[in-house]
Amino acid sequence: MATQISNNSPAALGVSESLSGQPWQWRGNQADYRDGLQPDDLMTQLLLTRGVDRHDLARHKSPTLRDFMPDPSLFQDMDKAAARLADAVEAQEQVTIFGDYDVDGATSAALLIRLLGALGLEAGSYIPDRLMEGYGPSGEALVKLKQAGSSLVVTVDCGAMAFEALDMAAKAELDVVVVDHHKCAAELPRAFAMVNPNRQDENDEAASFGHLAAVGVAFLLGAALIRELRGRDYFAEREVPDLMQLLDLVALGTVADVAQLHGLNRAFVTQGLKIMARRRNTGLESLIQASRLTRDPVCSDLGFALGPRINAGGRVGQSDLGVNLLTTSDRIKADDIARQLDQLNEERRAIEVSVQEMAEEKLAAEEGRAVAIVSAKSWHPGVIGIVAGRLKERLGRPAIVIAVDDDGIGKGSGRSISGVDLGAAIIAAREAGIVQAGGGHAMAAGITIAEDQIDNLRNFLDEQLQQRVETARRGRALLLDVVVSAGGLTPDFVTTLEGAGPYGVGWPGPRVVIGPVRMIKVDIVGTNHVRMIVSGDDGKSIKAIAFRSADTNLGQSLLSARRDTKFWLAGRAKIDDWGGRNTAELIVDDAALAS
Repeated sequence: MATQISNNSPAALGVSESLSGQPWQWRGNQADYRDGLQPDDLMTQLLLTRGVDRHDLARHKSPTLRDFMPDPSLFQDMDKAAARLADAVEAQEQVTIFGDYDVDGATSAALLIRLLGALGLEAGSYIPDRLMEGYGPSGEALVKLKQAGSSLVVTVDCGAMAFEALDMAAKAELDVVVVDHHKCAAELPRAFAMVNPNRQDENDEAASFGHLAAVGVAFLLGAALIRELRGRDYFAEREVPDLMQLLDLVALGTVADVAQLHGLNRAFVTQGLKIMARRRNTGLESLIQASRLTRDPVCSDLGFALGPRINAGGRVGQSDLGVNLLTTSDRIKADDIARQLDQLNEERRAIEVSVQEMAEEKLAAEEGRAVAIVSAKSWHPGVIGIVAGRLKERLGRPAIVIAVDDDGIGKGSGRSISGVDLGAAIIAAREAGIVQAGGGHAMAAGITIAEDQIDNLRNFLDEQLQQRVETARRGRALLLDVVVSAGGLTPDFVTTLEGAGPYGVGWPGPRVVIGPVRMIKVDIVGTNHVRMIVSGDDGKSIKAIAFRSADTNLGQSLLSARRDTKFWLAGRAKIDDWGGRNTAELIVDDAALAS
């Protein structure tokens, strides 16, 4: 039987310092499980410890859009944006969707293009080249779109801080609707409409949806557009598009952009995975096959299999491959693009390894800094965000990786830790004149900066974030959900855990403790992965693996353990279906000696 232990004790299982040097704590409080709820009701436990109120359990056990979706009119400029798009649909204007080159941008653009197509308007797309044009809309690109005949441009996943570009567009008499989710400054750029839950002038209810990815905001705009056209009797002799069929795109963009998976986002992903399983999007079906998935995708596949391949086009290849894939109905074309993206993803991995190795060599000079900032001229800007995320995980504090070009201008990408709003700090650095451009959200940010300003940025972020980083790190503990014996880790148990998903940022996957167990076999496989077979006191054995840990204290302790040494292993339970077998195994995050 699975057991959750009271949080009244100072440390879970008595572990005040694990092999990786951190305390263990139970997530939530034992008081949450009183009033008749059974201690082995894992679904209830998992929901309560993720912030769900007791009276709201039913809604969260099976999240639907009906229960979580707000009235789109809640957001400023939403009705104005919907009316402008409706005008374009009725007048058959030339419309271009201007998207970012990542998954969120590609899915947002594809959603609006597919919806407008279903409404009878064939919209074009424009995805800037990461290396040649950089992030977001440029004034030159917008003016060229106007000269080419576009009377309306909708930017998705970009535009919130595009002051100069949108000013040039306005002077060229081009209407621009911005659909974004990145942090905004107090002053907004000059757009026809700015739909963004992270506008500083949004009311509290609208701001509570600030965790949406851009594709989620685009979906709300789509709902507002359909409602606007319905009010104009546009569907008197035309079928109303089924917006729900586009939720597969919303799910992919939301997970790949590492948006917090609570509330509406969790409903998006839950329902979007059901749509994806029906394989109605030709491009997604080709991408699933190129990713070598033999089952219906689950939430983790969106972030680790499908998303990276679409991202690879913008990182090291052709930036518009993703949106082209997600909007085509030609299977031959889709298969060809999916193969290209798969190959580009392999190239991206090789580049990433090289940049990460060089970045790690520079970390010693960043000791004691609030934010670790590393830079070099040889780095490919297409992988710096991934490397920043890896450094953040290794250091337990925010990290920014900057690729500097031959003109001394750096393009940087940063990743943060919970409790430290990196996007807001970067906007402050921009307003202070330290970075030339920049913005983002709490957990991720991007910058453009002169090389001679990098040290000034280090000092500025020390001043802005040192206290917050220290506070966040002091409160850092490995949070646990449940403890089971080795024999208790079964496929049925894992399926029960997955019932409270989908999991992601803001809705953490359950961390399981197995033990006490002894090492039966332990070795190194792949790139520094520690593979184990362990046996419990119940005589049952399971497989476990600790990724990229062989050179850490955790990995070395496991590799050198005596056969009679007992451990608690903490990590994520998963089902291994390789070869048609269904067995449960543990992805180890940490371990501790068991008495």
